[in-house]
Amino acid sequence: MQPHQRAFIDLLVEHEVLRFGTFTLKSGRTSPYFVNAGRFRTGRALEALGRAYAATLERADLACDVVFGPAYKGVPLAVATAMALSQRGRDAGFCFDRKEAKDHGEGGRFVGMVPADGQRVVVVDDVITSGRSIREACAALRAAARVVITGVVVAVDRCERGRTERSTRRELEDELGVPVVPIVTIHEIVEDLHGRPVGGAVVLDDRAREAMRAYLAEHGAAEP
Repeated sequence: MQPHQRAFIDLLVEHEVLRFGTFTLKSGRTSPYFVNAGRFRTGRALEALGRAYAATLERADLACDVVFGPAYKGVPLAVATAMALSQRGRDAGFCFDRKEAKDHGEGGRFVGMVPADGQRVVVVDDVITSGRSIREACAALRAAARVVITGVVVAVDRCERGRTERSTRRELEDELGVPVVPIVTIHEIVEDLHGRPVGGAVVLDDRAREAMRAYLAEHGAAEP
């Protein structure tokens, strides 16, 4: 566990981005935990979030001219990551897309540093579940210009099965031909948080850990 990972897990708990209980996912599946990056709502939280993404990007040694975040949750992620990279001496651009192309003013689908031939782009997103938003983002970037997508950085990898027994993350890496790097995986979160107080309270006790283990045994990938 790297220092930036431990700090990020604490950040998830502090802002209730990560919660344990009983939640119904978009897929209809019942999960004992939920990650909602939309709860990063303050400047301080976004600054810390950007530092975690930037540290992960650099640790993975990803070349980056532009940080791209898919609308809408990826918008603050791209901006925060670009700002954090600047603080680390790397001045990268940021870009995000619109759900619908704008037909007036400057027009177009992209905001910020518009994709251009030869740009090295890192895609940032919040959670890997099905991988749909990441696939769509990479397809849109490659359709817009001959960019070089050097990698994808996500906050949390749920480590669930994709279309095979392998994880969605591993399938995405093969399909897209780029590394997909999480700040933390759900296995790392469980190992780090179990029994450890954060803000004076234990958020993952023995009962919650067993619920997590049961869920991952049923839905987790054989190869995380």
